Amino acid sequence: MGRVTARKPVLRIRDGRQSTRPDTLTVEEPMELRVGGRPLTITMRTPGHDFDLAAGFLVGEGVVRRAEDIAAIRYCAGATDDGGNTYNIVDVALIPGVAPPDASLERNFYTTSSCGLCGKASLDAVRTQTTWPVADDPLRVTPETLSTLPDQLRAAQRVFDSTGGLHAAALFTPEGELICLREDVGRHNAVDKAIGHALRGGTLPLRDTVLMVSGRASFELVQKAVMAGIPMLAAVSAPSSLAVDLAEDAGLTLVGFLRGTSMNVYSRPERLAPLPVTR
Repeated sequence: MGRVTARKPVLRIRDGRQSTRPDTLTVEEPMELRVGGRPLTITMRTPGHDFDLAAGFLVGEGVVRRAEDIAAIRYCAGATDDGGNTYNIVDVALIPGVAPPDASLERNFYTTSSCGLCGKASLDAVRTQTTWPVADDPLRVTPETLSTLPDQLRAAQRVFDSTGGLHAAALFTPEGELICLREDVGRHNAVDKAIGHALRGGTLPLRDTVLMVSGRASFELVQKAVMAGIPMLAAVSAPSSLAVDLAEDAGLTLVGFLRGTSMNVYSRPERLAPLPVTR
């Protein structure tokens, strides 16, 4: 397994004074994902929970829907000159009958805001591939419970404490109980790792569950939540307009700027306990 952190020398300047000391940084390395031995994509990630990352990514792309769809996940050996393993290549073997990703989709996924696809195409892609509709999920969460999630998320971030450079994604029950937390240099990777953990544990779809993320709520993260059957996504920062469009279209409750007792609810607010409206 690769390192999660690395030590690098740094020149520190504080109040006009200089000193040299080592600093702890988050490791960022490429991971190549293969399906059936065929390269599918490369993502920059923090090593750790790589099998969860691979499984969660395939859930988001509509390739797998249950743990039984995957026959095996393994690291590919012989990636170094001496025949060793760099732990940067993961191969997923699907069971017979589960179709591999279409070759035309390699690295042309609709999951990122920078992929160049138009919003309509992105929304249509999610709509046609969703396995578990979330619009009718009966999840109910009180604002008081939601307000506790950011502190719980931060308290559970072990690597962030030493580096300050990681995103986090966590799954919570409606009562605010932490189910799973994953960290990564990429916020989409952190979500994939959390969802992949659920898939491998046989708990998809993630009905009656809240996904909490440490950054902003992009279209990509809403898409991943919808594809995993998660009815509520909460973020400490802002959503994008396309994220709100998808949340409204899919029936997902999207909460942004969740900080303390303050929050903005952009879609499906009825999943939160009624509050008096002030104007």
